[in-house]
Amino acid sequence: MANFSTGTQNAPVASGGKNYMPELTILTSLFFMWGFLTCLNDILIPHLQNVFSLNYTESMLVQFTFFLAYFLVSLPAGKLVEKIGYKRGIVIGLLTAGIGTLIFYPAAGLRSYPVFLTAFFILAAGITLLQVAANPYVTILGKPETASSRLNLTQAFNSLGTTIAPFFGSLLILSTAVKTTEEIAKMTPEAAELYRASEAAAVQYPYLGLAAVLILLSAVFAMIKLPQVEAGSGESDNGEKVNHDELHASAWGYRHLIFGAIGIFVYVGAEVAIGSFLVKYFVFLDNSIKEVDAGKMVSFYWGGAMVGRFIGSAVQRKINPGTVLGFNAIAASVLVL
Repeated sequence: MANFSTGTQNAPVASGGKNYMPELTILTSLFFMWGFLTCLNDILIPHLQNVFSLNYTESMLVQFTFFLAYFLVSLPAGKLVEKIGYKRGIVIGLLTAGIGTLIFYPAAGLRSYPVFLTAFFILAAGITLLQVAANPYVTILGKPETASSRLNLTQAFNSLGTTIAPFFGSLLILSTAVKTTEEIAKMTPEAAELYRASEAAAVQYPYLGLAAVLILLSAVFAMIKLPQVEAGSGESDNGEKVNHDELHASAWGYRHLIFGAIGIFVYVGAEVAIGSFLVKYFVFLDNSIKEVDAGKMVSFYWGGAMVGRFIGSAVQRKINPGTVLGFNAIAASVLVL
């Protein structure tokens, strides 16, 4: 029986002296994967801008569609996980994300921007379900007093995925120079066909590989044994049973939760928008920089976020998190002036 409380002391723990390192390792791979998949968008956006001659507003439909799935799917995903359990939720999330990555193949072959956007939405829906289902498992696989440490570790691997994705994505996707419609029209039919095939392959094969990994992971999670945890009910701090509706109402009764949600909304918007424009911005600053090299530089941006998470985790052990948050908010405001 899952226990939901404001602390970890009543969290369900599947310890019993057992070593859950194998389970934690494979769970950590999920955090890495969705970080990797999410930051590939920063590389695919400039590629799609070139292919479809998109302006900045049109190109940002990628991120709008991607994160719209988070907004629309999060609550239904929570309901689904309550009914089928965390493990099955992870399997379905992986399969959904796998379907999304598979759709990139026809999208690239058809050169259809709407099909690309459909693929982004389905991929993000799968990632949303993964996030809803995977985080609770990390907290229960071990001692309650080390739950936050385990979550920090898995999030660190998520940051690792966001850091290396732009580098490898640049090598695989941006290494192919995109030609304009006029340039393609001047080619012979054979040359134009070869070009379109190479351009499509730059997206098709990387995402086919990612689809294979996601489907393989779903098969692994379907076969391995994980602790059975019910997500629909819990216990309060005094041991009384409470249902999910009461827990939900209680959670939203905290004013800091509302403010925190607003803060995360603004923060993610800024973080994602910056990463999405960096490749084109670097090329704009220096025309001698190739897009493939600019894409590699994006790794430094996300790498900085990874380092910041490690530093923040250490600092908050000594300094009140509210103080750290206030300082960072002021520093960020000054830096954007």
